[in-house]
Amino acid sequence: MKSCLMRTSMVLGILSAVLSILPAPAGAQSPATTTVQAVASGVRVQLIGRWDVDKLNTILQKDTPAFSGVPVTYSPARNAVLLYRVTYPSVIPERGNQPILASGLLALPDTPAKSYPLVSYQHGTVYGRQQVPSFPDQSPETQLMIAQFAGQGYALIGADYFGMGISSEPEGYMVKGSHQQATYDMLLAARSVLASMGVREDKLFLSGWSQGGFVTMAFLEKLEAAGIKVDAATTASAPLDVFALLEGFLTYPRPNDADWLNSIVILSAFAFENYYGVPGLARSVLNDASYEVAQKAYNRQPFNVADIPTDLHKLMRPEYFDPQYFARSAYGRLIATTQAYRWVIRSDVRNYYGESDEAITPGVGRMAMTYAQAMGAGNPHVQAVSTGPTTHRGTFATAVPSWKRWFDDKVAGK
Repeated sequence: MKSCLMRTSMVLGILSAVLSILPAPAGAQSPATTTVQAVASGVRVQLIGRWDVDKLNTILQKDTPAFSGVPVTYSPARNAVLLYRVTYPSVIPERGNQPILASGLLALPDTPAKSYPLVSYQHGTVYGRQQVPSFPDQSPETQLMIAQFAGQGYALIGADYFGMGISSEPEGYMVKGSHQQATYDMLLAARSVLASMGVREDKLFLSGWSQGGFVTMAFLEKLEAAGIKVDAATTASAPLDVFALLEGFLTYPRPNDADWLNSIVILSAFAFENYYGVPGLARSVLNDASYEVAQKAYNRQPFNVADIPTDLHKLMRPEYFDPQYFARSAYGRLIATTQAYRWVIRSDVRNYYGESDEAITPGVGRMAMTYAQAMGAGNPHVQAVSTGPTTHRGTFATAVPSWKRWFDDKVAGK
């Protein structure tokens, strides 16, 4: 960890020293070019769009309710937003810091202001490589964050994760170190872009839904270890302990468990094989009849969705339903390290969870708070908040305005 932090500190110094001029984000004159421009060593930025207030409010009032299936009232957008795709150099920790080119989104209010609170949003699991923040037209969750935050005076960033967006690597699904590196280096890159525009951040907030909730907490862990202040962090439907989550699916299934939970097993088995260097790991987890189509799904190749079993007993080898075998297996040992709450958290955190979430149980949703409160008199910084009988998407849609109100209070010094 020490060497990794030294490397990123050196990168930050380079980024701060080698800046070039970018179009200013002032409301008086929006950038008209979409040319890719160099900001610093390896960092590039491209204006990809401008969303006006009407579009942002359509997202809030029509598109998001259609996506989530729940009626939620959002505070309306007040300003247009400029959208930038940022590409930046990073490394894959699990592969000896192998260099990689990654991408992410910077959404900036189209106003004359020179200082904004900054939200880093970590996206949930998606099935297309471009259903990610830096391709916002393809990402309904990113659209909501843009409309609710960037449309009301916040700067917003979001990393695409390794293997997504413009990255040519295989997907690093739930690979903790790589998620931490992608988000950390995206923050450094975004700060260099903002500095080149003469814009600064005055607060730093983190948020994420589903897989992005896990990534948010993992990112928070890395930032706290680096001594970088985070003013508040929020999640919705976060799989904070993937071993506990999967053990529940395998040993204590619920009547409302989602059919698409098979994707967690498929994506993690192949990602762990690729990133942790365990040849044959996915084949050891998946039944022979499911392996080929599952591999196509992971690689985003054409496949028939109906060919992938939704019944985990048909997808996975039978020995994994023995808790002791699962815990001892190479897959189980890697899953056991995939947690993002077991440290002394110093930042203010709120983990939102739904009572009817078909993917994340209330127990998993409350896990960070339960762990924090188990420490002596209890760590008061971590709170779990129920959104009521909400589904997986409904939990996210319901939580977002609460995130906004809490961040607004932090900005106001309350």
